[in-house]
Amino acid sequence: MRVAVYYNNSDVRLEELPKPQIGQGELLLRIEASGICGSDVMEWYRIKKAPLVLGHEIAGEIIEVGKDVKRYKKGDRVSASHHVPCNTCHYCLTDRHTVCDTLRSTNFDPGGFAEFVRLPAINVDRGVYPLPNEVSYEEGTFIEPVACVLRAQRIARLRPGQSVLVVGSGMTGLLQIYLARAFGAGRIMATDISQYRLDTDLRFGAEAVIHAGEDVPGKVRELNCGRLADVVFVCTGAVSAIHQALDSVERGGTVLLFAPTDPGVKIPLDVTEMFFRNGVTLTSSYAGSPADHMTAVELLRSGTLNVRDMITHRLPLAETGKGFKLVADAKESMKVIIEPQK
Repeated sequence: MRVAVYYNNSDVRLEELPKPQIGQGELLLRIEASGICGSDVMEWYRIKKAPLVLGHEIAGEIIEVGKDVKRYKKGDRVSASHHVPCNTCHYCLTDRHTVCDTLRSTNFDPGGFAEFVRLPAINVDRGVYPLPNEVSYEEGTFIEPVACVLRAQRIARLRPGQSVLVVGSGMTGLLQIYLARAFGAGRIMATDISQYRLDTDLRFGAEAVIHAGEDVPGKVRELNCGRLADVVFVCTGAVSAIHQALDSVERGGTVLLFAPTDPGVKIPLDVTEMFFRNGVTLTSSYAGSPADHMTAVELLRSGTLNVRDMITHRLPLAETGKGFKLVADAKESMKVIIEPQK
């Protein structure tokens, strides 16, 4: 079968691998659509594991069913989670599924930028999501990123009417804006260095946008009746963006880090001023729980989220390298979808 093998962000090669053979409790999925995630182009993290086949935002059709699989059949349209939790450890039982050891050790074979993917039995047991008729394959690739954003907004305890600032409004930042608007947030503001992204933010629910080179806290106060933002989502690993977020949060507010920095980065904090005097909560979020994925499916089925208009590029498997460059350059692209059967 054909696969797109990642060597680095500028070197993604079309190669051949044997079609995976499934075992008991497993499924073989023909991949119809696979989204490129911002984490796929996080080179400092990916390159040490290269060469490898990436791709975790997938949707496709089941073409082979292993022995003892009862819930799924050949021909079913599904999405799936590449990382799945055990659901029984201390972390899972306290709603911290994404720090579960099992979640950190599970994956697809080989990855979503391939014609076919084997879903291991543990993924079949707790990480497969049937696609409703209303949800296309390309929309199905949004289930995983929407689940991640749902979890982030739950951790941030975002409530209707609260003001929101999204710092770094690429694809995940755009989803933060869109879901915050869907759930009734108050004034939603966004900042980025790219005018293309800022213009897109306005289309998907931001009331106001601020270029990152401006006085962002000052502009937030100006736009938000003299107050800073109740909740700030930081969707970039840039250190300057984190400082900007910390300067832009209201007393009693929350700053949630949604993207990692480069390794070893340390941020100095005025503990007394920020935490004791101003009561700011600083937290983070990674991935999504199985429940978040199921909620994402329903949001897409109901039409609450019009993610189709976020897709800027649809590319065949042979052009996966072009897709990686589009996402890494972060200029005039939002969601880039790879279609492995083309």
